[in-house]
Amino acid sequence: MLNRRHFVVSAAALFSPPILSTAWAAPTSNRSKWSAWDAQVTPADYDPATSNPWGFHRRFLPQRVEANAGLTPGDIHVDAVARYLYHIGDDGTAMRYGVAIARGNLYEPGIYTIRRKAKWPIWTPTAAMIKRDPDLYQQHAEGMDAGPKNPLGSRALYLYVGNRDTYLRIHGTPSPKSIGGRASSGCVRMVMAHINDLYGQVSTGSTAYLYPPEDRISAQS
Repeated sequence: MLNRRHFVVSAAALFSPPILSTAWAAPTSNRSKWSAWDAQVTPADYDPATSNPWGFHRRFLPQRVEANAGLTPGDIHVDAVARYLYHIGDDGTAMRYGVAIARGNLYEPGIYTIRRKAKWPIWTPTAAMIKRDPDLYQQHAEGMDAGPKNPLGSRALYLYVGNRDTYLRIHGTPSPKSIGGRASSGCVRMVMAHINDLYGQVSTGSTAYLYPPEDRISAQS
């Protein structure tokens, strides 16, 4: 006759241990790889004014230009029509870089505060991005590790309105051939080597002005 103890032991042998759910691992940025990644995205014998292995128009290479009078040093101005980003210096000049802006109506002109900066940032698509392009973004819904293939690239400047994160960024891109065009889901893209140069010159608390693109200007005319 089976006693209670025999039954419990026998029953336990019939069933496998409970399946433990796999713990979700948050995306990471491996600091030990930052230097190697920087070297990977920087052309050999890099000269900002002349290096162009990406093959876009030379006008999008960094240039120092005269700034308009009255602009605040340290601020950023994005000319969405010409696809230029200007970082205002304190000597009446500005550094000008080529950029790509958002496609369609995803570009959001406005005045923003740079409240955060990050080297080799992680990335998570927004719910709106996943809903809009599930085939493209659903696979990264839990986030993506930092690295040269990450959509935010090597550096990111985070744009806020007050204390609200807009989820808009000025960031590096693993698709440098998009510079000069309209390609992103809302952000302003830069060549990674270029934003690496810019990054150390930008202070949190600076203002970023994103001006309307050509279709908005035409619609308002």
